[in-house]
Amino acid sequence: MIFASFEFLFLFLPIFFAIYFLTPARHRNWPILLLSWAFYAWWRVDFLLLLVGVTLGTFLVAQAMDRAGNKDTPAGGRWLAFGLVANLGVLAYFKYANFGVDTFNALMRAIGGNGIGWSEIILPIGLSFYVLQSVSYLIDVWRRDVPVNRNFVHYAAYKAIFSQLIAGPIVRYAEIADDLRHRTHSLELFGLGARRFMIGFSMKVLVADTVQPVVDAAFGLPVLTFADGWAAAIAYTLQLFFDFAGYSLMAIGLALMCGFRFPENFNHPYLASSIQAFWQRWHMTLSRFLRDYLYISLGGNRHGVVRTYVNLLLTMVIGGFWHGANWTFILWGAWHGGLLALHRAWSAGRDRMPWLWGNLLTMLAVIIGWVVFRAHTLEEAVRVYAGMLGLNGWALSDALRWQVTPDQWAVLALGCLAVYLPKLWAMRPPGVLPDGGAAVRAFWVAAPALAFAASLVLLYSRAAVPFLYFQF
Repeated sequence: MIFASFEFLFLFLPIFFAIYFLTPARHRNWPILLLSWAFYAWWRVDFLLLLVGVTLGTFLVAQAMDRAGNKDTPAGGRWLAFGLVANLGVLAYFKYANFGVDTFNALMRAIGGNGIGWSEIILPIGLSFYVLQSVSYLIDVWRRDVPVNRNFVHYAAYKAIFSQLIAGPIVRYAEIADDLRHRTHSLELFGLGARRFMIGFSMKVLVADTVQPVVDAAFGLPVLTFADGWAAAIAYTLQLFFDFAGYSLMAIGLALMCGFRFPENFNHPYLASSIQAFWQRWHMTLSRFLRDYLYISLGGNRHGVVRTYVNLLLTMVIGGFWHGANWTFILWGAWHGGLLALHRAWSAGRDRMPWLWGNLLTMLAVIIGWVVFRAHTLEEAVRVYAGMLGLNGWALSDALRWQVTPDQWAVLALGCLAVYLPKLWAMRPPGVLPDGGAAVRAFWVAAPALAFAASLVLLYSRAAVPFLYFQF
């Protein structure tokens, strides 16, 4: 079940809100927990046991670690190490065992040996996200940044909140600890949450799902021209943003309707004028996690220039590998780690580049990176890059022209416009459509509801499309 589906909108969500608001305020973590588990079990009941097991195990380890003294005693450190190894071990088995065996078998075949037999392991949906939550919780308790939670229902509800369970944002326990104990509800808060949900829903259905066929058709071509390659890269750049940012807005909106205030996950990342600014705006909860629990733990910038560059590269490579067990993700992480190191070296002592040039260079680097991120194999990425370089001709190929409809090209163009609309709005001449004008206010009030209605009509005519980050 996904947010952009009729089952969720007209079955699960009404049932959830009816039970949630009919439950006395002091017991409302119970319906969040039980109905979130039901939401997860809709996909596969057996993997619900894994979620419950990780939740219970982390909860008990945190209790033992706290009793042992956390960071003040060796015993506390041993409990932390045990909890981290257990959580990361679960992630490694389900997410990376197939990759490890496939890599080993490929090496054995290359030297004329025999590989090992292996049945493919299914990756439980959302595992990467709820394991990171466990890791952050254990480290924060060990550091004494947050008090240990001794109420299992409260902690399990934090882990299972359905709005962020599958693909984030990566919510740290400290960010909603107070809301777990007591939260306020009002029509205004519910309305603000509903508004954000409708905006995210429209981003997903109207834009991301509409340009998906362009992406699939272009990346599926055996030979790409210059126009094909850039159509593939730009379409995926838009699809990924509107899909993932749309999901994050829906998650934040649903949480707000329940009284939770989740951290923001996107802040117009494609308006960034440097690669560093891009990572301060894109998937911000993951960026903060990598900074606080990995980059700083590796030493950050505290041990000289060379070590800083190495730490940046390692952090992004590990962040890339977290996205998936494939060499494409490792290369994508290395690409961004190298760009961050290069930006740090170049910008030292220099004035900031004008926004236009900075944004053009940043987006060129980001788009190039998204190609290998999207490609299923390195060979597929090389095929797209060859097209982007014009090695196979320049004009749009007949194969792509026949597969992509005019409305999909139109949405692709409108998506590009929407990305830059905040910047264009800020640059409008003085006196043109003032922020407080009646027409502007009416537009901002009505636009989300109208877009949501259009999305429902469009969704009725085609099948629901899973969110891209579900695969990570």
